[in-house]
Amino acid sequence: MEVTRTRALRGPNLWSRHTAIEAIVACPGDENAIEKLPGFETRLRALFPDIGELHPIVHGHPLALAHVLENAAIALQTQAGCQVSFGHTAPTTEAGIYQVTVQYTEEEVGRLAFKQAEQLIQATLDDTAFDAKAAIAELRDLDESERLGPSTGSIVDAAVARGIPYRRLTTGSLVQFGWGSKQRRIQAAEVDSTSGVAESIAQDKELTKQLLNAAGVPVPLGRPVADPDDAWAAAQEVGLPVVVKPQDGNQGKGVTVNITSREQLDAAFASAAEYGEVMVEKFLPGFDFRLLVVGDKLVAAARRDPPQVIGDGTSTVRHLVATVNLDPRRGEGHATSLTKIRLDDIAIGRLEAQGLTPDSVPTRGQRVVLRNNANLSTGGSATDVTDTVHPEVAARAVDAAQMVGLHICGVDMVCENVLSPLEEQHGGVVEVNAAPGLRMHISPSFGRGRAVGEAVINTMFAPGDDGRIPVVAVTGTNGKTTTARLINHLLASSGLRTGMTNTDGVYVDGRQTDSGDCSGPKSARNVLLHPDVDAAVFEVARGGVLREGLGFDRCQVAVVTNVGSGDHLGLNYITTVEDLAVLKRVIVRNVAPKGYAVLNAADPNVAAMAAGCPGSIVFFTADRQHPVMATHRAQGKRTVYVDQDTLVAAEGSWRERVPLRDVPITRNGTLPFQVENVMAAVGAAWSIGMDWDTIRGGLASFKNDAAGVPGRFNVMEYRGATVIADYGHNTDAMKALVAAVDTMPAKTRSVVISGAGDRRDSDIRDQTAILGEAFDDVILYQDAAQRGRADGEVMALLRQGLVGAGRTRFIEEIRGEFIAIDLALERLQPGDLSLILVDQVEEALAHLAKRIAAG
Repeated sequence: MEVTRTRALRGPNLWSRHTAIEAIVACPGDENAIEKLPGFETRLRALFPDIGELHPIVHGHPLALAHVLENAAIALQTQAGCQVSFGHTAPTTEAGIYQVTVQYTEEEVGRLAFKQAEQLIQATLDDTAFDAKAAIAELRDLDESERLGPSTGSIVDAAVARGIPYRRLTTGSLVQFGWGSKQRRIQAAEVDSTSGVAESIAQDKELTKQLLNAAGVPVPLGRPVADPDDAWAAAQEVGLPVVVKPQDGNQGKGVTVNITSREQLDAAFASAAEYGEVMVEKFLPGFDFRLLVVGDKLVAAARRDPPQVIGDGTSTVRHLVATVNLDPRRGEGHATSLTKIRLDDIAIGRLEAQGLTPDSVPTRGQRVVLRNNANLSTGGSATDVTDTVHPEVAARAVDAAQMVGLHICGVDMVCENVLSPLEEQHGGVVEVNAAPGLRMHISPSFGRGRAVGEAVINTMFAPGDDGRIPVVAVTGTNGKTTTARLINHLLASSGLRTGMTNTDGVYVDGRQTDSGDCSGPKSARNVLLHPDVDAAVFEVARGGVLREGLGFDRCQVAVVTNVGSGDHLGLNYITTVEDLAVLKRVIVRNVAPKGYAVLNAADPNVAAMAAGCPGSIVFFTADRQHPVMATHRAQGKRTVYVDQDTLVAAEGSWRERVPLRDVPITRNGTLPFQVENVMAAVGAAWSIGMDWDTIRGGLASFKNDAAGVPGRFNVMEYRGATVIADYGHNTDAMKALVAAVDTMPAKTRSVVISGAGDRRDSDIRDQTAILGEAFDDVILYQDAAQRGRADGEVMALLRQGLVGAGRTRFIEEIRGEFIAIDLALERLQPGDLSLILVDQVEEALAHLAKRIAAG
């Protein structure tokens, strides 16, 4: 078995809606079948007992090593705690070659699981060792380091529950929610609306205390100090016991509490000084409480206890700590509700203050504290007390958060309890925290967890707001670029700032931000990142979907212009028109439940996609009597068709009419393929909810010139002749162009054409076979990129297609696209027509414009 290629599908894809690793796996020869490998399954289960059930027959094919690879990669991730379940193994048209797809939650974890699964199978084949426990531990450690922490993760989970899309912007905890102009961002548990000033205030504990005191929030007395002597003086001013801590700190680092002597204070000063300026405060007796304020509400509260063990009279402190750490809720990082207690220098110092060492045996019932602070990250525990917080205590917490300016704020209070106001028990707020940890509230050590992630999301997005902008995805064999540009134009006409991707580039609010073929998922994601985009239109090409999946989780509208006889068949195991249709329907399968798929009713492969659409359907085709149209219309559903010289949108008894003479791109309705593009675009605009006056105005103002739709039937005049530039590059496009040219009178017709080397031989020949029946002169030129073909091979295939041509009498072969264009222009006489099928669209159009301008 050999894995020849792996890639990450980061969005909905050919196989599923899950993120997944896809691999091409070669298992040549009959020996790859498990049934022909004696003892294989027995050895496999001995190495990895948790691999699960292996089915002897899969989709009518014997169980191959590729199937075992899929099974093992899923099982390894599952045993490591990853929430994955989807896997699929499909045989290709090549014997012994399989496409194996396995879901992942974290890409690097999925890749590692795939490699481990390979190693497992090889070890089974070679009858060598494989340490499954070590492999799973490695996966678990990687998963913990890669995935979001519990605080950020809880917010993301709440967003997903509301249907709000998210994207990690870094490997850390910076996350974007929503798209375009509706986006919001968080960094851990800090929202984008929180100012840097507020965060700076929260980091300055002395300034924070001054502001809280001004707001009437009880705070302990104290001040910043310059050195140990000044610290002792401050301690005398406020009265012992005191607390020494960094003026700018977090997570309890450098904090020493309940100091009662000069010796303790000097040591505490040295500890705090490692983190910056030092301050001394009056020690408040009582418990440590963390109150979480989100927006203007208290949403959770917990009592935090420092890491501690209770003596049993026989065990050492070291043994007691080890016993406590056996609790399955305790882990090394933040993934569990509790963290393991560490017997480090800080813990040993705290033991010494109690007259103990790690090897001391505490008396039965003796409480041994191992840290001065109660942070969960140091092994402390948290008990939820949300339901017992007195309204006045909650109010002081909210006052503290708002005085500092934090939208998410962890307010630390020290008091005997939260059942009565702070003032009555001489308690106070000792600190406020920006980006507070949420783990203690999500999964407290004791008590009920609170939906703090949901509270954060609810402050960022109003009820019913899912943070999404309208997204229209357009695919098909032909017409998708023109349709995408027309939809984009209609949206812009309605006043929306649009983002568009297509094979020509990326455009944001009318400005081109990238060039080249940008019809893939990366470009789509970039548009959704842009804060000035109110609606997006994405041309979705087959290559991007195969390579990485979609760049979005779902769309409001999916448009499929056609499949026809296909294009690029034979590449990446897409060998038939039916295969291509399955790939194209990915956007239809990922329409929002309240969205629409706009489908060509006359194309049976496209019409069949309706069955897999989660939303509603708009069918379009010129013939309203087409059986698919007639049935859909009879059911009162949406259709778009042509009635004589008028485009009609129909739903039930309602009709909306647009005369085709008012749609310049159709040339008064004489260009059938442009009429189809217009019907598709109208169906999309209607599905988004645009008003019809705006749709009419947008159709009337859309120009089919080289500036608006480069290389898409751009009609120009040159010395009394008609010149048409188009990017048509497959047989269906040739047929549509011939039908369009037939409506235009001409004395002599010429065509300039090349062919792409990545098409099948028959596809290249068929193009010129079609053109040979419609054009007098055919000028062949060699494409700039032969795409794996030998020099002159494509030209020879094009010539073969012209053998026996019914109309063509002149054939010329040219090296170079621009030279071929020049020859065609030189041969033109007034009244002639020349169709120039451009390859390098931008450069060729610029060349044409220059020649035409020169006359």
